[in-house]
Amino acid sequence: MCLALPVKVIDLGVGSAGAWAIVDLGGVKKEISLALLDDVQVGDYVILHVGYALSKLDPEEAERTLALFSEMNATQLAAP
Repeated sequence: MCLALPVKVIDLGVGSAGAWAIVDLGGVKKEISLALLDDVQVGDYVILHVGYALSKLDPEEAERTLALFSEMNATQLAAP
């Protein structure tokens, strides 16, 4: 099973490994590769899979998806 998650870009840079971004994944900061995308800006949402940004995502859709993940997590934590 594969899982791709919406994440918010909070920092950008270019280094020896190419273009990268720091993203916020539910409070966890992670460095990811932007090798597959162009024109990513701070504040954009991207779909993250195995350390790579695959595509940009509409902010409203990203927020809805993240809210659903949060709701599912809360349900799991409340289950006996």
